Amino acid sequence: MPRKTDSLNPADWILIAESDMELVRAGAEQELGFAATRSKLAEVLEKILKAELIRIGWELEKTHDLNRLLQGLVERKSEMASAAEPLCDGLAQVYFVDRYPGFDLDDPDWPKLREQVAGVTALLKLVKARLPK
Repeated sequence: MPRKTDSLNPADWILIAESDMELVRAGAEQELGFAATRSKLAEVLEKILKAELIRIGWELEKTHDLNRLLQGLVERKSEMASAAEPLCDGLAQVYFVDRYPGFDLDDPDWPKLREQVAGVTALLKLVKARLPK
């Protein structure tokens, strides 16, 4: 039977982020589809940030803007903001640049992407550990 998710439940954001990370890890490890893997990683980071923000009382906003979400963490004095900041800086433009024509594409930098995957994985574990069991 299908499971109904709730956009106001941080655990549901994490559930989807974990599923997406399986694909991201495989792409990064096997060096498949750099732009797609990096774009999906940015989406996962967005979901993690939203889960944490909702957990600490933020009213859900429909946005893909990682910097806006990061600002929400800063405004709420979340200690997670410092760990998220370099990831947001590195992935903020990726959502659009890697998905749509009209932008300059970066040469694949697989080692950097794997570092970002590790950073996002750490944030995912951190937020998941903060959720009620």
